[in-house]
Amino acid sequence: MNRYPHLSEPLTVGSVTLRNRVVMGSMHTGLEDRAWDINRLAAYFAERARGGVGLIITGGYAPNREGWLLPFGAKLTSRTEAYRHRTVTRAVHAEGGRIALQILHAGRYAYVPFSVSASSIKAPVNPFRPRALSDRGIERTIEDYVRCARLAQFAGYDGVEVMGGEGYLINQFLAPRTNKRTDRWGGTAANRRRFPLEIVRRIRAAVGDDFLLVFRLSMAEFVEHGQTETEILELARELESAGASVLNTDIGWHEARVPTIVTSVPRAAFTEFTAKITAQVNIPVCASNRINMPETAEEILTRGDAELVSLARPLLADPDWVNKALATREDEINTCIACNQACLDHAFARKTVSCLLNPRAGHETELLLLPTRRRKRVAVVGAGPAGLSAAVTLAERGHEVDLFEADDRIGGQFDIARRIPGKEEFAETLRYFTRRLELTGVRVLLERRVTAAELVAGRYDHVVLATGVRPRIPDIPGIDHPKVLTYAELVREEKPVGRKVAVIGAGGIGYDVSEFLTVEGHPTLKLDEWKEEWGVTADDPEARGQLAPPRAAPAAREVVLLQRKSTPFGRSLGKTTGWVHRAALQAKGVEQLGGVNYERIDDRGLHISFGEKRQRPRVIDCDNVIVCAGQESVRDLVEPLEAAGVTTHLIGGAELAAELDAKRAIDQGTRLAAGL
Repeated sequence: MNRYPHLSEPLTVGSVTLRNRVVMGSMHTGLEDRAWDINRLAAYFAERARGGVGLIITGGYAPNREGWLLPFGAKLTSRTEAYRHRTVTRAVHAEGGRIALQILHAGRYAYVPFSVSASSIKAPVNPFRPRALSDRGIERTIEDYVRCARLAQFAGYDGVEVMGGEGYLINQFLAPRTNKRTDRWGGTAANRRRFPLEIVRRIRAAVGDDFLLVFRLSMAEFVEHGQTETEILELARELESAGASVLNTDIGWHEARVPTIVTSVPRAAFTEFTAKITAQVNIPVCASNRINMPETAEEILTRGDAELVSLARPLLADPDWVNKALATREDEINTCIACNQACLDHAFARKTVSCLLNPRAGHETELLLLPTRRRKRVAVVGAGPAGLSAAVTLAERGHEVDLFEADDRIGGQFDIARRIPGKEEFAETLRYFTRRLELTGVRVLLERRVTAAELVAGRYDHVVLATGVRPRIPDIPGIDHPKVLTYAELVREEKPVGRKVAVIGAGGIGYDVSEFLTVEGHPTLKLDEWKEEWGVTADDPEARGQLAPPRAAPAAREVVLLQRKSTPFGRSLGKTTGWVHRAALQAKGVEQLGGVNYERIDDRGLHISFGEKRQRPRVIDCDNVIVCAGQESVRDLVEPLEAAGVTTHLIGGAELAAELDAKRAIDQGTRLAAGL
């Protein structure tokens, strides 16, 4: 029985037939920026095409030098560059897929001093002020888009996607926030639409009717003085008339203060914006953002909110997502948890984009998981992220694996993370690993605190120690007071906690714990509640930027978050997610104190002072003190195993505690297993 009849249905757009309704959304990987990475890029896309995706859209390529995202970044401006792209298009077509090249002009988001925009207004996320394009400059830029599209056609692409959202150049022309012009390219909504419409008309005239022309339309902007819904709907209708084949959903600008892709955003949170466009046009519309499982995608298509669904990060996590879904093997999907740690955070740090859950993403040509030539017996101790990745990868390669776990369940730190409000998706990872353990035949021994003597007696060829971490207990007088709990005791063991709480340590765990404490009962946030909390409206067609006054629910407790450092709070948080956590705590009224000394803990509460001179002593009146002061590696088995001559490997938190890092843990486990 086909559980996903709409998802699996082919779609013909003009003369191009897509084998199903799944689009791999554009994501810049960094492999686009250097000519010598073209074979890696081809392998990356080919693996997703082999996994069943109907249409792949590349990362963004600038149509000219002014449109670079970064100095010497990806562009398509010459036949020499286009010839190289044939390596990519041939690889995708060989796997039965279709592929479109995204044309992206960064505008004022270009990280170069010669950037341009509709008006000379600096972006808050960029130090460079753009130059306002002249009328002649606009005409030249339009022709550069056309040239780029024709080169994409020459390179063998099935179409192009014109990036018209996310605050990039076209969006900068559309929004009064960034377009202060009074000539034919500004002043009125109709004039502001002229730029994208001319681009689409001229591309269509140049490439003919049989070439896909996707327009990535900003359907909700979440910035002040953005477009209204009325203006966006009118633009959608005019884009259809101008020759667009498909309208793809774009949500939010880079400078928006509403989260759109982090794990705390409800699944398919923005499809009502897409549905309004679908009702206005006769060409296919594609839904996007936080669609990570097939049942969600099927619901969108069944309701008629869209004719296509776009997944970007979910296909980093699992390139076989489509094949698994259409074979009703959804329990085998390695579900994207929207953590952003190895994808978007890497992109902004100018590293190759990959995936915390799938280290092979972006590294398909180097991280090869080949069948082993000699079957070995391997013991993996610890079933956290590092141990799980090592165990299943070893077993997939043909090794015999025993996985020992002292707890009564797998997961380690992920089992804690999944209980944090907004991180419920982490449970999907544990579901995935549970299924992989079953399918690969790993022998799982729960509630088994294995000893070195037992491991030696087992005569294993290798022992992998993924024993993880334990909370570090700081040396504070009164740290053994009954009101003190570790974060593990609070979250995992669910020990009771009072209404006033002090949290020691403002790293990632400290932020998670503070959010945990401010929500009563830790329910999954409903979409309407989430929209109200972040100030999102879909009900007022004249609301600029689709914004309303945010109204966060009251905090369940009084929480004080403390750190020894005097540096700004949240420095260790992810670049693309940290601001969300900081904003969430601010909305809940969490007090944050830095540069503190922890003097003692007693019945009155937590005694602190400030600075080297221990000034301004204060007592934090609290019912409980939660310790989130880092971790220590658990390495009790290392010395006796090495003394017995056992080949031993340390990975994950056991190798380095530091700030908990599942990305490093899973990468280490996978790479170790690939090499044994």
